[in-house]
Amino acid sequence: MSNISLGFGNNTDYELNWDTEIIKELIRQFDIKNEEIKQKTLIDNERDLLIGMLYFLKNNMGGECSVIKSSILDTFASHFSYRITIGGTGPRAAIAMNTIGYESNLHLVVMNDKLKNLIPESVKYICSNEKVTYDIHLIFQYPKNINFSINNIKISTTRENRIIIGNNDVNSIMNLSQDYFDKYVKYSKVLMISGFNTMTDIDLLTERLNFIEENIKDLEDIKIFYEDACFMSDEANALCKQKLFKYVDIFSFNEDELSTYCNKKINLLDEYEVLNSIEELYEKFKVDTIVVHSKYWAIAYGKNTDLYKPCLKGGITMATTRFRFGDLFNRKEQYIETNNLEDGEVEKAFSTKFNLIVKDKGVCVPSVKVSETDVTTVGLGDSFVGGFVSKLSQI
Repeated sequence: MSNISLGFGNNTDYELNWDTEIIKELIRQFDIKNEEIKQKTLIDNERDLLIGMLYFLKNNMGGECSVIKSSILDTFASHFSYRITIGGTGPRAAIAMNTIGYESNLHLVVMNDKLKNLIPESVKYICSNEKVTYDIHLIFQYPKNINFSINNIKISTTRENRIIIGNNDVNSIMNLSQDYFDKYVKYSKVLMISGFNTMTDIDLLTERLNFIEENIKDLEDIKIFYEDACFMSDEANALCKQKLFKYVDIFSFNEDELSTYCNKKINLLDEYEVLNSIEELYEKFKVDTIVVHSKYWAIAYGKNTDLYKPCLKGGITMATTRFRFGDLFNRKEQYIETNNLEDGEVEKAFSTKFNLIVKDKGVCVPSVKVSETDVTTVGLGDSFVGGFVSKLSQI
């Protein structure tokens, strides 16, 4: 039986093939002007969907927002060519781990015939819904060096990134399965918790968190790894941390979430700014260990950080292998090859300086040098989780 449990939500991803000319044509059709471009959190039409996407593009950011009806997503997706994949941190982490020989189990809330065929046979799962469900997410992966002007809008990207625009009807309810805890979690060495970011009904969220608390409060010899996400509700975000962090060993999040929590853009290559930011959040969240993963490095801060150094390296290696090969990452040899790549020069310099000033309170592992240019930005954080928790299960 696998000793890695991954919960709790998932979705059906439509990965759209980027086409600048189609984007420009849609801007013309909807007659969007620069002054209209702003962040959208809840979308109810195609025009606002495009505005929400342009906000992230214009600011060279990755991000997420939600759509009220899945039919809007189907209509918008029809403008592009796309393929269907299984989304969610748990499933993507499980698939990545399966490639390098680690078994895991999943708690799912969305299931349909398309998704059934995408889950490896060695990955066991329980779905809390008996009905056919979808929760479609549109995934836009945009490349760097896009440059175009239309109407009075100017877009110029300096790095690759991804935008997620989804419908979360099933995930916003997040039915939980007692069988999952009884059959898998109580026998696991690692439990990853993620996926409550689309819940906005605070009473229902409280009920779900109480359910989890009841099932994990007496577990021994299990590491609980909490992977953060882009929450639709600040109140829901705070409630998750209030209810669960007394049980959480590792709180993990990415560079965008680091900036969000600090209410400012963080210079990821300034070792003092990064350390000060992490120290601030460590004091705020009061968990044993904080893990931050970025394009340049991965950092563990707090307790047991030397113990987690192989986990950081595993996370970086898995995410970078995904970055290099995308869905063509299907052989363990690709992971081993990535693991043996040289550290990036800028990344190594930062890591050396950070480790000097953090002393015994933390550890930084640099990212490696990559030569590929046709790269993937979808699922990198999920792959990092897979690489980290697979090593964590061996500690």
